[in-house]
Amino acid sequence: MSHVLAAVAWPYANGPRHIGHVSGFGVPSDVFARYMRMAGHDVLMVSGTDEHGTPIQVQADAEGVTPRELADRYNRVIAEDLRALGLSYDLFTRTTTRNHYAVVQELFEGLYRNGYIVPKVTTGAISPSTGRTLPDRYIEGTCPICGYDSARGDQCDNCGNQLDPVDLINPRSKINGETPEFVETEHFFLDLPALADALRQWLDGREGWRPNVLRFSRNLLDDLQPRAITRDLEWGVPIPLDGWRDRPDKRIYVWFDAVIGYLSASIEWARRTGDPEAWRRWWSADGEGKDARAYYFMGKDNIVFHSVIWPALLGGYSGEGSRDGEPGRLGRLNLPTEVVSSEYLTMEGRKFSSSRKVVIYVRDFLERYDADALRYFIAVAGPESNDTDFTWAEFLRRNNDELVAGWGNLVNRSVSMAAKNFGAIPPVDPAGLTEADQALLDTAKAGFATVGDLIARHRQKQAIGEAMKVVAEANKYLSEQAPWKLKGEDDKPRTGTILHVALQVVSDANTLLTPFLPHSAQKIHELLGGTGVHAPMPRIEEVEDLDGGPGYPVLTGDYTVGARWESVPLEVGRPLAAPKPVFRKLDPSIVDEELARLAG
Repeated sequence: MSHVLAAVAWPYANGPRHIGHVSGFGVPSDVFARYMRMAGHDVLMVSGTDEHGTPIQVQADAEGVTPRELADRYNRVIAEDLRALGLSYDLFTRTTTRNHYAVVQELFEGLYRNGYIVPKVTTGAISPSTGRTLPDRYIEGTCPICGYDSARGDQCDNCGNQLDPVDLINPRSKINGETPEFVETEHFFLDLPALADALRQWLDGREGWRPNVLRFSRNLLDDLQPRAITRDLEWGVPIPLDGWRDRPDKRIYVWFDAVIGYLSASIEWARRTGDPEAWRRWWSADGEGKDARAYYFMGKDNIVFHSVIWPALLGGYSGEGSRDGEPGRLGRLNLPTEVVSSEYLTMEGRKFSSSRKVVIYVRDFLERYDADALRYFIAVAGPESNDTDFTWAEFLRRNNDELVAGWGNLVNRSVSMAAKNFGAIPPVDPAGLTEADQALLDTAKAGFATVGDLIARHRQKQAIGEAMKVVAEANKYLSEQAPWKLKGEDDKPRTGTILHVALQVVSDANTLLTPFLPHSAQKIHELLGGTGVHAPMPRIEEVEDLDGGPGYPVLTGDYTVGARWESVPLEVGRPLAAPKPVFRKLDPSIVDEELARLAG
């Protein structure tokens, strides 16, 4: 057994999440975490809502509420949606807890002491009407290089060049159209160049990463610049230095505090278990966590923060850059084992866009369709290594032709025939198994090594494909053996053997598919006469802030129960009842209905 950290990207709390979001960070991380637990590893899966930054402030102002009120609303919405999807977080929390503030400030102070955070006077864009910092991406104007009139302050989408807002021609605020003021302001910067050599050495030692992630990350090292980690803003974590901590107009910038959430959530989880030091089993590089493995899950737009920025923060805090230094009170911390980035999911050929209504939110999807239908689509056709298009026609086909006609049909006819003819799991004929019987059983058992290895290496499309091959072989076996044709009393031992073999393979295939389809896995476990928890589910708990702040909901669960990653022989004589369908067949009319909704 080993300790495995599943660190899942933090959804931003400015609105509900859509299915494109959960295809990148949500379902892949849960499949991995569920498998690793079933395989006997001690998994800690953490995340939460990312709640600071200018976009939250701007949206709160527009709605006439405080940033905290806005974050409260969407923290709950997002937690409820992720629970409905069955994402098995040990702790899904938020970045506005006092625990998180303390951990962020500890890393800031450690980096500052080691010389990796430095003050610098810079030119910043300010909104004349509010006095707040305008982030680069909230400024647009004409590109000075190609003349494109909608270039952003950080990049021109037309020519691809990196830009600075002060260089734009006729710059304007995307929030209210006003012309920003450029003023000198003092901020703190993360000295990334001083950490570049350590980052390069670490990246050169990475093996098994998805090639796009490693290539992109290495390319970034050639032009690392100091990066501002504070902003002129009143919504965020206070700067923990004398002369700064009480200033109402300066805060730690959201990109810095959000990645530290993986660590702060782990510490919060440990504190809530009654063992405040338990987090070290996943994080302590010099102690009990030195052999732990840490996997970070996100969409490709987040790679830089997890493969460069976060390792830089961890390394600098641990004293491992060109300026050396000493680890802070949390000790030397583990860097990521692997950054698992997914590509983009588009929808009917277009990018997801809430503003343009090219979107379907998780909540709306689950009001009309089953969670496992979405999980199946993401697993088998999601953006694992290439951008993928979600279409309603393909969703319908995958659901009806594969889930219902393939897996659901195998379960239904196997259990139905056994329940009708025997009322229980039938025995195997004393005469023994045929070659066909044994071949199918061997195929199913071999799936545990094959599917498990693929999930462990983040090849989930291949993994679920191999599991569905077992389903296909079992359907073929039943069709060839045709137990419904064996009607005489003398045929009953053979009928029982065929159905016993089929049900055993249904049980094995159900275990193979449990990480992908946990809701239906529990139902199938019960159809086979099983009792207790097969696929544990998350729950929402209302908790108090550990350090006296406002209470909030968290997503958590008991995942010490449930199936293990192995073939378990079925108990002969276990009662069976006539099954109910596990999956819903969808009417083809949903395609036109959903396209009409999308058209507005």
